[in-house]
Amino acid sequence: MTLKLGLPSKGRLQADAIAWFAERGVALERTGSEREYAGRVRGVAGVDLVLLSAAEIPAELARGRIHLGITGQDLVREHVPRWADVVTELAPLGFGRADLVVAVPAGWIDVLDMADLDAVAADFRAVHGHRLRVATKYHHLVRDFFRARGVADYQLVDSQGATEGTVKNLTAEAIADITTTGSTLRDNHLKVLADGLILASEATLFATQAAAWDEASRAALAALAERLGLPAPAP
Repeated sequence: MTLKLGLPSKGRLQADAIAWFAERGVALERTGSEREYAGRVRGVAGVDLVLLSAAEIPAELARGRIHLGITGQDLVREHVPRWADVVTELAPLGFGRADLVVAVPAGWIDVLDMADLDAVAADFRAVHGHRLRVATKYHHLVRDFFRARGVADYQLVDSQGATEGTVKNLTAEAIADITTTGSTLRDNHLKVLADGLILASEATLFATQAAAWDEASRAALAALAERLGLPAPAP
């Protein structure tokens, strides 16, 4: 069985991943047109390239349809239940960095940290008759983070679009979203809580326990790891 490596199908993540592998003597090449999701690996035998969206790669790893995948830590931790038992982080890649943070209106001058948000949430429900709404697309990570900090009086609002705009549009009172520079948050008059960092994420090369690992795929993984200068993995 060949080793299947999932690569983001387009965009900056794909370009940066290709450059990262190329620096280590492994060429990841698209074949065909830009609309064809096909590719190949040169420099290591027994490895097939599978082009997928970055959002699809966590599910494909969890199902064992690919052996390796390049995607964000935020996507794996959000979408793979018990992710630490399913996938192994072989290497953080040093690009695709973004922080998942909790942000509130900049005008909330007395709300500086999660304890302040907890107090506001309790008061909010008493005044408005419903729980304080937090817009996010990262439901599992946010729930775990809020639970660990004792914040319970809130509700999550699903946001798959421009999450930063939900407060201005009056569909949420706070947000939990990915940011790189913080400029979009500031443009929308939002501020990050002092202890509101949920996850510092970056693109990572993952291996899955769920795939059918045989002698050939294990040998290909060992050869790939050696070429990339990584410790010998044990899937």
